[in-house]
Amino acid sequence: MSRVFLGDVAKERKETCKESKNGYPIVGLEHLTPEEINLSAWDEDTENTFTKIFRKGDVLFGRRRAYLKKAAVAPFDGICSGDITVIEAIPEKILPELLPFIIQNDTFFNYAINKSAGSLSPRVKWEYLKNYEFELPDMDKQRKLAKVLWAMDATKRSYQKLLQKTDELARAQFVEQFGDLISDKSKCATLEEICEVFSDGDWIESKDQSEDGIRLIQTGNVGNGVYLDKGERARYISNETFVRLCCTEVKPKDILISRLPDPVGRACIIPEGLGKCITAVDCTIVRLGPKVLPEFLVAYTLTPLYISQISSFVTGSTRKRVSRKNLGKVIIPIPELVSQEQFAAFVHQSDKSKLEMERALAELNATYKKIVSENLG
Repeated sequence: MSRVFLGDVAKERKETCKESKNGYPIVGLEHLTPEEINLSAWDEDTENTFTKIFRKGDVLFGRRRAYLKKAAVAPFDGICSGDITVIEAIPEKILPELLPFIIQNDTFFNYAINKSAGSLSPRVKWEYLKNYEFELPDMDKQRKLAKVLWAMDATKRSYQKLLQKTDELARAQFVEQFGDLISDKSKCATLEEICEVFSDGDWIESKDQSEDGIRLIQTGNVGNGVYLDKGERARYISNETFVRLCCTEVKPKDILISRLPDPVGRACIIPEGLGKCITAVDCTIVRLGPKVLPEFLVAYTLTPLYISQISSFVTGSTRKRVSRKNLGKVIIPIPELVSQEQFAAFVHQSDKSKLEMERALAELNATYKKIVSENLG
């Protein structure tokens, strides 16, 4: 094993398209998924000004805003944005199948972030990236390492597909059971009408925050159809601040709905045992009346019926949001409680399965990062 510079084993492809771009898939920064090594989206036959060519097997690195951690392997030849650096392996120096794991890892991204220039939209140049230094094993070990890492990536994608299918099953079950209710006004109500409390969270400035005390749940903590997501790191306010600002306490079984992306309108249930907490101003606190179960309502927020309504109310171009007033207008079907309970039990079982898969996926990701760090650090 020896230490090498990226520029010793790879080079920037500078090929450009000087003829017709017809038939070439088009890849922009928006097509690269953060921390995903596989390219799963692209455009075809669209008007664009891109001319940079990439070849199958190249690594497409998002050089603008490197902190987004965008880098993926090209599964075909195509044309990409100038904000993507095309990195080509030198086969006699490095196994091309291993190069993507050197690029798509935290250590490399941290290096790229430190070398980026610009305030609003920082970019990093190849002349800096090529000086990234890392450990590179001999070719035999490279082959073994690449085989293990690609197998782990395949397992990761299988977990992700299972999670997606689980969500799709819950949505399909909801539509099958309750989809017809949305057209029966006697069995529907607006979101605000079914609430005992329907209010915004509190405006908490940075100077009001503290290291411990009363938990502040931010929009980044609001998962999508789950109890609570890690999202942003935990923040707090003191009890004195709570009293001074007359904050609204969030209670177990309350629902928080984020009026900001991503996506707008996602919801989570506050669990038991979280302790005294409040929420941020862009979260709406929903405390339901006796006609609707929290688990039922949160499940409803995952359905096309809800999502299409929220989409129609979203405003803003760069900073999308939905107002609390418009959120309150969303129509909610209200079946019999026994039906809600049955569906909530179904969703609860689905969530348990998802939780196990998410734990397995987290462990897999941790093992993957450890292997990369120990062998390519």
